[in-house]
Amino acid sequence: MAAAPPSYCFVAFPPRAQDGLVVFGKNSARPRDEVQEVVYFSAADHEQESKVEADLSSQRWLHQIPSRVPFFQCEGHSSHEEGKCTYISIDQVPRTHAIMISRPAWLWGAEMGANEHGVCIANEAMSTREPAAETEALLGMDLVRLGLERAETAKEALDVIVSLLEEHGQGGNYYEDADSCHSFQSAYLIVDRDEAWVLETVGKYWAAEKVTEGVRCICNRLSLTSKMDAEHPELRSYAQSQGWWTGEDEFNFSEVFSPAEDHLGCCAGKDSLEKQEESITVQTMMNTLRDKASGVCIDSESFLTTASGVSVLPQNRSSPCIHYFTGTPDPSRSIFKPFIFVDDVKLVPKTQSPCFGDDDPAKKEPRFQEKPDRRHELYKAHEWARAVIESDQEQGRKLRSTMLELEKQGLEAMEEILTSSEPLDPAEVGDLFYDCVDTEIKFFK
Repeated sequence: MAAAPPSYCFVAFPPRAQDGLVVFGKNSARPRDEVQEVVYFSAADHEQESKVEADLSSQRWLHQIPSRVPFFQCEGHSSHEEGKCTYISIDQVPRTHAIMISRPAWLWGAEMGANEHGVCIANEAMSTREPAAETEALLGMDLVRLGLERAETAKEALDVIVSLLEEHGQGGNYYEDADSCHSFQSAYLIVDRDEAWVLETVGKYWAAEKVTEGVRCICNRLSLTSKMDAEHPELRSYAQSQGWWTGEDEFNFSEVFSPAEDHLGCCAGKDSLEKQEESITVQTMMNTLRDKASGVCIDSESFLTTASGVSVLPQNRSSPCIHYFTGTPDPSRSIFKPFIFVDDVKLVPKTQSPCFGDDDPAKKEPRFQEKPDRRHELYKAHEWARAVIESDQEQGRKLRSTMLELEKQGLEAMEEILTSSEPLDPAEVGDLFYDCVDTEIKFFK
């Protein structure tokens, strides 16, 4: 059984978090050479008869879409592709919300993201006692995006994910790899301004815990114990049928479903965040995600933190949620750039990977026979910065210092927005992420 990559995601609630803010953070540990893109999709209404079905036996797509509805839209990524996920197709809903996501460039879903209603979701690949299905179904990353598109609260997103899990199942290759299928179970951290839900899944079975205070971390191992606020109705009977639970002992989700060789309590990263004596701020979260000594920021032979995200969700609804994305690998050598949802968001093609349409090797059977160059313009510019930081100690130190100064300017501007008594002017922030990316690329050049 392949080991799940050591990703981490966190949430901190007041009073541990600063000034009535909920602070969310995620590091995405993926294969070292994988590119992540940061993409915005506007809210969209969909024709009720619009439907995409997949013949799962042959894995050939059968498109049943009115001709007036675009099936695939490469340019701008401004609207939601109709119903088609990474490997299978599902029914579309009448309306999808605006979302901003960070995703491996070859797939449909997302490693992490946020929607216009202040819902944030991240997922973790996990190994459990039950091997994950290799049969192509929904990926955990597809369910992240589907939850964001379809829910206005964290609890709604939980309900969306578990209902789709029940209907379609999870499975398929998590990596762009023709030689081997790397399939995993999934865990999710689902957050809004009021609460968070930790959702952990084994096939179609699941359990969830509600969190409203303190600090919570999830990683690539099961964390739920006997405190479960919601669960699949057949979860316990399934565990009994497999001989994993007697029915007499207290039901402890992690003990029942963790692999025999696994150890409980994986989150070294939680200690990294909890030991902070001060209130947890957006800067604290960014520092935690940059922490290589604790293992939160992975940089190993196989895996790298290929993208990171932090979100600040004010419990006061008159203040906007602010979402920061790197769009580049290794947060210790990257700049977190802010984004705010408004009606007229300027698209950022420089963080979007090239589109290969139906010729994409990820879409053709057999899959992944080639690996196209998926680097976007920001990624290419950032490669130069990474090389300088790695090879030239003095120049690299100066470069990193300047990068952090650019980031600091963005943080200070966002702090002004959060503390201002004036209502937010959408015209001032519609091109916020675009301008930050543009400035970063010009700086690298």
